[in-house]
Amino acid sequence: MDNLQRFLQFYKKGWNAFSNPQEDPLHISTYFAREQMKALVLYTTSVERSLPYRSLWHSFMVLIVSLVFSAMCYGLTESLGDLVNLGRDLAFIIGAFFIYFKLVYFHWYADGLDEVIDDLEACRHWLREGPGSAEARSVRHWHFLVMFLLLVVWSFFMGMFVILLDTSPLWVAQQSLPFHTIYPFEWHIKSKHPIAHALSYVTQVLVLSYILIWLLVIESLSLSIYFEITSAIKVLCIGLRHLPEKCHGDSKLLNREVIRLVGFHRKIISILDRTNEVFHGTLKMQVIVNLFLVTLSVFQALVARKDPKVALQFGVLMLLALGHLSMWSKFGDLVSHESLDIAQAAYEAYDPCSGCDRVNRDLCFIIQKAQYPMQMRASPFPAFNLINYSAILHQCYSILTLLLNTMD
Repeated sequence: MDNLQRFLQFYKKGWNAFSNPQEDPLHISTYFAREQMKALVLYTTSVERSLPYRSLWHSFMVLIVSLVFSAMCYGLTESLGDLVNLGRDLAFIIGAFFIYFKLVYFHWYADGLDEVIDDLEACRHWLREGPGSAEARSVRHWHFLVMFLLLVVWSFFMGMFVILLDTSPLWVAQQSLPFHTIYPFEWHIKSKHPIAHALSYVTQVLVLSYILIWLLVIESLSLSIYFEITSAIKVLCIGLRHLPEKCHGDSKLLNREVIRLVGFHRKIISILDRTNEVFHGTLKMQVIVNLFLVTLSVFQALVARKDPKVALQFGVLMLLALGHLSMWSKFGDLVSHESLDIAQAAYEAYDPCSGCDRVNRDLCFIIQKAQYPMQMRASPFPAFNLINYSAILHQCYSILTLLLNTMD
C-alpha cells in the first residue's frame, strides 16, 4: 500500500495544483516521477540496489524480459512467408528492443540520472522573494501542471493500449498470445500444452503491463527533466529583468544579485550538459527506432492498402512513432528557444551608466554565453528540434521510396 500511495502521489499533487492555481508544489514534477519509479521497485541506483532484494529483483526483470524478447525474435521465423505478419512482428520487436534497451541502459546510468534530478530540485532554492517572485512561482506552477496533464493523458492511452494488447487473443482468432512468440517444445500451442500456454499467457500479460507502466514513468521522468530546465531558464530571465527594480540603485546588492544569477546560469548549463550525457544513448536509440518504425509502418500500410484493417493498424503505428519523435523534438525546441531569451533579459538589465564595471562585465558574459542556444542533443546526432525532425521525415520518405522501387 505504501508503494501504491507513493505512485499516486504525483496525481494527487497534480490535481491539487489544477484545482488551486495559487498552490506552489513543494517539489518539481521530476521529483514525483522519480518517486513513481521507486514505487515500481525498478529504480536502479546504487542506493536502491543496496536495499533488501532490490538487486535480485532488477536482475530477475532483465532476465524475464530477455526471455520474452528472445521468444518474440524466434517467432519471426514463422512469419517469413507473409509480408504483413512479418511487418507486424518486426514492429513489435523493434518496439520491444527499444524498451529492453532503456531497461538495461538505466541499470548503468541510474546514478547519473539521480544526480540530475537532485540538481534540478535544488534549483528551486535559487528563487528569492521580491519583485518577480510571484511571476516565477506562476511559471513553476504552470510547468508542473503541464507535466501532470500530459501524464494523465499518457496514462489513459497507455492503459487502453495495455488492455487491448493483453486481451487481443480473446478477439483475434489467429492469435493465441499477446505477442507472436515461439517457445521450446511447442509450449506456445494451446492444444498441445494448455498449462504451459496458460503460464506463457500470464507471464506475457504481467511482464507487458509492468514494463509498459515503467516505460510510461521513465518517459515522463525524462521529458520532465528537460521541461524543468526550461522552467529554470524562465526563472533566470525573470530574475534578470527585475534586477533594477529589486536593487533600487544599491550597487552592493546589485553586484551580489548579478553574481548569484551568473552562478544560476552556469548551473543550468551544467545540468543540461549532464542530462545530455546521461541520456545520450537513449536519445540516439529514439531517433533510430522511430526512423525504422515510421518507414516500416508506412511501407506496410501501402503494401496492405487493399486490406483496410491491416492498413489502419500500421497507420496507427505510424502516428504513434511520429507522435513520440515530434514530442521529444518539441521539448528540445522549447529548451533552445527559451535559452535565447536569456540574452535579451540580460540586455534589459544592462545599464552602461550605472558605473558598476564588474556588474556590466558579468551581464556581458551572460549575453555572450546566451548567443549559443542550449540544446537537447546526443553527439554526433543533430539536436532534437522541429527542423531536424523535418529532416528525419525526409529521410524516412527517401528510404520508403527506395523500398517501393525495390518491390516494383
